[in-house]
Amino acid sequence: MHTKPVLSIADATRILDAARAEAERHQWAVSIAVVDDGGHPLASLRLDGCAPIGAYIALEKARTSALGRRESKQYEDMINAGRTAFLNAPLSGTLEGGVPVIVDGQVAGAVGVSGVKSDQDAQVAKVGVQAALA
Repeated sequence: MHTKPVLSIADATRILDAARAEAERHQWAVSIAVVDDGGHPLASLRLDGCAPIGAYIALEKARTSALGRRESKQYEDMINAGRTAFLNAPLSGTLEGGVPVIVDGQVAGAVGVSGVKSDQDAQVAKVGVQAALA
């Protein structure tokens, strides 16, 4: 039988707090979603001023990252490089901003962020991931 790391509610809260602080430091109105390794929601937050669709997109970015076991940006890069078959993949968050939480080589979950430029979304998500690993 295998064992694996899992995100606790305390981890999800730490991720949200750190990601929120990073977004607020830059005055970025974003949505932040934290999911488990199966892409199921653990926690989410939509900051004041973020469009409602941001909450949906953040969750899908996180889900894509968790299920794909990689940053969602890698799917965006593949599509932009001409591998358009990924447009039909059963993932709808194939934009930059989803980052997996990797513990001891295992994906424990992921963070997705939406609301500003995609590299800024990823920056906020990565700060959240680092808080989980600290």
